[in-house]
Amino acid sequence: MNTKRHREWMKSRAEVRLAAHNREWMSKAGAFWFALLFCSFFFLVPARLPAQTEAQQKNSCLTCHSQLDAPLHVDTQTFAESIHAQKGITCVTCHGGNSSSDDPTEAMSAAAGFKGAPQRKQVPTFCASCHANAAYMRNFNPSLRTDQYSQYLTSVHGHLLAKGDTHVAVCVDCHGIHDILPPDDPRSSVYPTNVAETCGKCHANAAYMKVYKIPTNQLTLYNTSVHHAELVGKGDLSAPTCSTCHGSHGAAPPGVKSVVNVCATCHVFQAQLFDASPHHDAFSSLGLPGCVTCHSNHGIQAPSDAFIGVRKGAVCLKCHSAGEPGYDAAAKIHTELTNLDASVTHSRDILSRAEQAGVEVGQIQMDLDQARDDLTKARVSIHSADLKVVDQNIEAGLKVTRATYKAGQAALAQASYRRKGLFISLGITLLVLLSLALLIRKLESGPHF
Repeated sequence: MNTKRHREWMKSRAEVRLAAHNREWMSKAGAFWFALLFCSFFFLVPARLPAQTEAQQKNSCLTCHSQLDAPLHVDTQTFAESIHAQKGITCVTCHGGNSSSDDPTEAMSAAAGFKGAPQRKQVPTFCASCHANAAYMRNFNPSLRTDQYSQYLTSVHGHLLAKGDTHVAVCVDCHGIHDILPPDDPRSSVYPTNVAETCGKCHANAAYMKVYKIPTNQLTLYNTSVHHAELVGKGDLSAPTCSTCHGSHGAAPPGVKSVVNVCATCHVFQAQLFDASPHHDAFSSLGLPGCVTCHSNHGIQAPSDAFIGVRKGAVCLKCHSAGEPGYDAAAKIHTELTNLDASVTHSRDILSRAEQAGVEVGQIQMDLDQARDDLTKARVSIHSADLKVVDQNIEAGLKVTRATYKAGQAALAQASYRRKGLFISLGITLLVLLSLALLIRKLESGPHF
């Protein structure tokens, strides 16, 4: 028995010694590998990473130009946020040279391919060396267009530049130089809400534009327009700005005959009606631009019913005089539009009163929406200059307003009937309660002898 216990004790001691030996071995092995990694980190990695990081970050161009005054100054933070820097396009990509050298002579040497800044007349070609190269641009954005330069050559700017006029706009005037941002960045000079101001830098400068003998009030007028109100005021980026109508890289004023086509890119149905109207041929024979003759161009206002007719301020008076068929048609169209508008308002008001009185008129109000649609159609159909076409929409709308107004009257009558019934019911209830109160009082008072 003692022998068995002794064996078990010896076995236990052996297991304890083995476990201790294993722990000691693991500790030494761990220390060895830790020391190896430690040496690798402090002796191998530092020998390579700082040199690589320095080579990637070093840019003697920015180091120097960030300390210069304008026009040679380049802000490092601004450049870092530009689309070129974000895509890995550095100073040497455009200007050549060696940005890793601190020696200006070496950094800007011909041997290093230094090109410097292009002359103003060379800017479009300079930018096109990349932006017109489809194979090169595909590496950055396969969907990006590469026809900007060819379009620029067709523009008014491009034509004048080809004749030696260096005052006209080139790429950097609209996009910037070292601070170029993508067009969908709200900070970009060519973001939709900023385009008008960008164009206005030149076109609103009377002194600068004097030599070209063209108006310089376009920006002022545009800022009063319905287009500006939608674009800037309401943030509708689909609303027109300068480039929408004139183009961007191929900018040019639309010709008299093409104005309708330009407006039709948005106002399709109005343009179709105008093309089939007597105004189309009349304007063409007089050399008048279609839409612009009535709506103007840069200062386009939201039209109202007062826009058409023969009262003061109506555009119809620009061409039509009393006694002419067009004059009489314009007067009648104005009257019909205002009548339908008033009928819609009357129906809406009576239905609103009925709703406030507690009558369900939701379906009737939905029916009235059709009259509003008919009024809108009538306002659009005036571009046909055809009284019959306008009358069709007016009559359809009036039919709806007559029905909805009648329904509104019935709803108010129902509300009045309900109120009368309620008052009568309350009166009867009060009489019954009063009678019961008197009867109870009589019973409580007991018999009288």
